[in-house]
Amino acid sequence: MGDFTGTTALVTGGTSGIGLTVVRRLVAEGAHVVVTGRRQHALDTVAAELGDAVTTVQGDVAVLEDVQRVSEVITARGEQLALVFANAGGGEFAPLGQISWDHYATTFNANVGGVINTVQAALPYLSRGSAIVLTGSNIDVKGNPAFSVYAATKAAVRSLARSWAAELVERGVRVNVVAPGPIGTPGLSGLAGSPEDAEALLGGLAAGVPMQRLGTEDEVADAVLFLGSPRSSYVTGTVLYVDGGASQV
Repeated sequence: MGDFTGTTALVTGGTSGIGLTVVRRLVAEGAHVVVTGRRQHALDTVAAELGDAVTTVQGDVAVLEDVQRVSEVITARGEQLALVFANAGGGEFAPLGQISWDHYATTFNANVGGVINTVQAALPYLSRGSAIVLTGSNIDVKGNPAFSVYAATKAAVRSLARSWAAELVERGVRVNVVAPGPIGTPGLSGLAGSPEDAEALLGGLAAGVPMQRLGTEDEVADAVLFLGSPRSSYVTGTVLYVDGGASQV
């Protein structure tokens, strides 16, 4: 019996990496999970693995029409949401002097607009005791070359969480951020242009962590499930850094 037995959760960006790991863990703890993703074939793979424990919805959280479909699916289930994990997002390198309007707009639409769309769409389905967890990043308090726009979006996510925590406290809904550092995910490797570049990137990132290694998807999922469950009932408006001490030591 898990903390989420008999509940319904929403996970955006739930077809790979941290999102998929959280989906699997929620299902293992007894939840039914509404999973969103942009790639239908990836959603089909998730559905084939987890069966009736998930409902998949294809779409981009930065597009309001797609988010509306998510609302319709939740309405059809007729259940409240115990957890919203607003995880979808991403980013690319762009050094100062090469930041285009498209890079700025795409990154903010995905990482900030998508979070706003998701949380506003989920609001009618949240009752006292529900939790919202947003995916941030430890880069929100660090300065890394070529990551300025991405870092700004994650700082915005941190700010949104604090404001929303204050707004929703009377409803008994908690809002927190999980902020990973370098985690060994396909998305992180994908930032590099080649396998050789990926190896160098991951090695360099690990060397900058006090614990001298990358984190794992399960370690981030542990934090998400903690923040999303009654075990963290006295925690709201916080950022939980899962980064091997990189932002703190």
